[in-house]
Amino acid sequence: MNKPGRAISDMLSAGEPVFSVEFYPPKTEEGARQMLRTAKALSAYQPDFVSITYGAGGSTRERTLEYGELMRDLFHFEVMPHLTCVGHSRDELAAILERFQQAGFRNIMTLRGDPPKGQTDFQPHPDGLRYASELVRFIRERFPHFCLGVAGYPEKHPESPSLESDLDHLQHKAAQGADFITTQLFFDNADYFAFVEKCRARGIHQPIVPGILPALSLDQVKKFCGFCQAKLPEGLMSKLEAAQGDEEAERQAGVEWAHMQVKHLLEAGAPGVHLYILNRSDSAIDLVQALHADGVIKR
Repeated sequence: MNKPGRAISDMLSAGEPVFSVEFYPPKTEEGARQMLRTAKALSAYQPDFVSITYGAGGSTRERTLEYGELMRDLFHFEVMPHLTCVGHSRDELAAILERFQQAGFRNIMTLRGDPPKGQTDFQPHPDGLRYASELVRFIRERFPHFCLGVAGYPEKHPESPSLESDLDHLQHKAAQGADFITTQLFFDNADYFAFVEKCRARGIHQPIVPGILPALSLDQVKKFCGFCQAKLPEGLMSKLEAAQGDEEAERQAGVEWAHMQVKHLLEAGAPGVHLYILNRSDSAIDLVQALHADGVIKR
């Protein structure tokens, strides 16, 4: 068994902003090379941890473990694998958690997960779990040493009828034993601060880490906003429209907006920032360098 890593909850309680990035398991050899090039480039900036996603229906289960171990061994990252309920029985989930434990992973992002491709409604395994809150409780009861993250939605989950209903679910999920919350992407910081305020009013006291996507293009942002129903601010849309047709100019406009967001978030007391980098290092490195120059991130 590998030596267990450091709990993200301990990082968040240390007082300095936590900087982390998200990877997804590659599907091709070129994708694998791209991800590892990105990981190597980012290793120079010492992220506090990296997360690696888990495909719908457990479709990337082996790759999540394989590349999680690879990034830990090659670049000495603290790795947080994602785990979802989709397609797994309780016994299968326990077996996966045993493997995470053997690998020395200390932290898990616990999610319900999206339905497998071709399905629109979530259907739990006959002997599985329906909600992320059940997965949190399942892990907390059987593997209490894991540090558990859960997702929060500043503009509500797309399936929720209202933000208040979504906050009810988050409140219950947090009460099952979550250690911290990472948000879905958003482009207007006012949505994050209003979300945090509503969470605190409900007695949700876990650290709430903002999740930020440095935009690559107007088309990409519109696509993501469609998926997660995030608002696209007029200011960002105008910047991306002005740069449209010039790939590098669009990317720089996205970096500038993300820089403005993260600087404001950290200066206003957010406990850190989690970057959705889509396995690309250029925007993440530009952003971290700018934040370092501001003195907001000290590394």
